[in-house]
Amino acid sequence: MHEPRSGSVRKRSLLIAVLAVGVAAAVAATASARPTAKTISVAIVANPQMQDIASLTPSLFTAKSGIKVNYTILDEGKLREVTTRDVGSGGKAFDAVMIGPYEAPQFGTAGLLQNLTPMAKADKTYNYNDLIPAVRNALSAKGQMYASPFYGESSFLMYRKDVLAKAGVKMPLHPTWQQVATIARKINTSSMAGICLRGKPGWGDLGASFTTVLNTFGGTWWSSKSNGQPAAAQVNQPVFKNALDFYAKLVQDAGEQDAANSSFNECLAAYQAGKVAMWYDATVAAGLLEAANSPVRGKNGYAFAPVDKTKASGWLWTWALAIPKSSHDPTDAWKYISWATSAQYIKAAGTHTKGGWPSIPPGTRLSTYQLPQYKAAAKAFAAITLAAMKAAPITNPGTSKRPGLPGVQYVGIPQFQDVGNRCTQLFSSVIAGSMKDTDALSQCQQIASQAIK
Repeated sequence: MHEPRSGSVRKRSLLIAVLAVGVAAAVAATASARPTAKTISVAIVANPQMQDIASLTPSLFTAKSGIKVNYTILDEGKLREVTTRDVGSGGKAFDAVMIGPYEAPQFGTAGLLQNLTPMAKADKTYNYNDLIPAVRNALSAKGQMYASPFYGESSFLMYRKDVLAKAGVKMPLHPTWQQVATIARKINTSSMAGICLRGKPGWGDLGASFTTVLNTFGGTWWSSKSNGQPAAAQVNQPVFKNALDFYAKLVQDAGEQDAANSSFNECLAAYQAGKVAMWYDATVAAGLLEAANSPVRGKNGYAFAPVDKTKASGWLWTWALAIPKSSHDPTDAWKYISWATSAQYIKAAGTHTKGGWPSIPPGTRLSTYQLPQYKAAAKAFAAITLAAMKAAPITNPGTSKRPGLPGVQYVGIPQFQDVGNRCTQLFSSVIAGSMKDTDALSQCQQIASQAIK
């Protein structure tokens, strides 16, 4: 995870070339091996709710529709790498891909995705108007929806009520990052870390949680021109250094073991195993913590995303399914998406998954929050989840204007994906203690500056 100091440009170019060949070969192999009759290929992220739907698809979808679904299940970083390369190059490996608000408007306006609006509005069982407007809009451009949300989320702080009570501390409903850091250091022990924060490289891994901290500390990746284009990289500004130092020091003082390799799934496992007392991450995690089979069920408290200089800092995200323009079978792909992101599937998940009603895909449909079973099972977190999504400062996440399309934990310009991936490798090394913050920031400033020239 350490950026090479000598010959870095040459080595990085070679690495990117090797990765490109490897991914292209893997995608080509997938495409050539896939059956064509009543079979579609779908790429999804390896989070628990998606693993649930993969296991339920044969009985709940294929048995009724006759359409077999071949899943490619990848971690967040690899999924973004594969889908960006395949969709961007017009590849034919997948009939449907899982993306989010960063990709959907950009890919959609570039003509790389099917416009789902006509199909969604014409499909009576889909119920287009049941989608939560903020989530639907995040996946749209110029009024056209390019991906259908599977689950929606903001970010907030999860904590063990019993651990904090034993330490004699109380978590405010709207905490500051300074308050959270103080509590984390106070409750940190050799057997239970005070807090879990993402440290794994990737713009959607470490980059997501760190950028919310950067925003509320008053920093930004780039300044913006009046037309929304990036003006100049801001990584070398003191406030950016303050945010990185705060984040890294908190993880080093009171964070989880092997933080430089930890993201959502690793923090989830550590929290459920009693190895961490607090966790800042996606609101969707609450349903897993309160699931019927969770060892920490009923022990958790929830607070809004911590802030510093802004009123709110939680992100707005949705994992959603899109149809590439190059799909072999867009008709069957829509039939699958319509089912997978429907109110009917949400109800089915409540009775067919081990986690039960608390762990159904949340945050996409208004009707979800009217289900009596879900209202009872999600009482501890449903209201704060919706409030956090509503409060997410998607159009004004920091203290200064940012370039590109709206976004909180990312900057809505094409360059951010590569810049975020490369810079978070450096920041992860800072967290691991193998690189100085000044070196990481200097190299990242160069990366961010070159990206917009």
